[in-house]
Amino acid sequence: MLDSPTTADDVPLIGAPDGDLLHVMSLNVRCAIDDTVPGSPDHWPDRAPLVAELLGRERPTLLGLQEARFGQLTAVTAVLGDGYRSVGHGRDGGAAGEHAAIVYDARRLTLLWWDQYWLSDTPRLAGSTWDHVYPRVVTWARFRDERTGRELLHVNSHLDHESADARERGARVVLDEIRSAGLPAVFTADTNAPAAASAPYDVLVTDGGLLDTWRAAAERLTPEVGTFPDYGDPVPGGERIDWILASGGTEVLGAGINTWRRAGRWPSDHTPVQALLRLPAA
Repeated sequence: MLDSPTTADDVPLIGAPDGDLLHVMSLNVRCAIDDTVPGSPDHWPDRAPLVAELLGRERPTLLGLQEARFGQLTAVTAVLGDGYRSVGHGRDGGAAGEHAAIVYDARRLTLLWWDQYWLSDTPRLAGSTWDHVYPRVVTWARFRDERTGRELLHVNSHLDHESADARERGARVVLDEIRSAGLPAVFTADTNAPAAASAPYDVLVTDGGLLDTWRAAAERLTPEVGTFPDYGDPVPGGERIDWILASGGTEVLGAGINTWRRAGRWPSDHTPVQALLRLPAA
């Protein structure tokens, strides 16, 4: 489990939002690797307190997690407190394998429905693929915002790291699902594809009409750096492969790429990306 965070000396990048605003975060938490040793960058027991501190300070309304194993997922929801819930199964079925889970503030958002499918020709078959190495899933959930009475959709995924064809096909599936829902939507993902320079971006943003919240933000809360520092120094102008997209008409008050570390140590090999949004009415 994650220990309770101590954050009194730190100011959140966004923190708990006011009024009708939504704080959305996407975080590839880096899966827990069994054979790591204490002190290594990947070692989950060393990273866990940092993830706890980060999330305890930021307290997003909606969090799209990628790569979380079941124990990591339950630890994240535990540290955020009783008001948070999660949906999503492991990519190998049930609790097995990495999760692309949605974590949400249940004090504000009422879950109306959720589902998960595999990016393959047999989307209901656990573990299925389009002939790429690892199964990839989409988790999506419909919520009612109790502050406004409005409904919204959150879609979360982790696109394939090797197959460009699978990434593009996955993006097309996601766009079709968002369009069919007919609701204001947010999409969070580790896309394994650079923003503004890849087929998934063209499908979803350039041609699909979704907003890249980083580019649409009224205020950029941080410098632009790559979102996969791999435990190294942030790279100015590096590739943004972790995205938060939103329906057209969404007001993006702020967006950030959070490079927070404690004593030089990262919570994950990816940076969290965050956005403060006001979704349009349905």
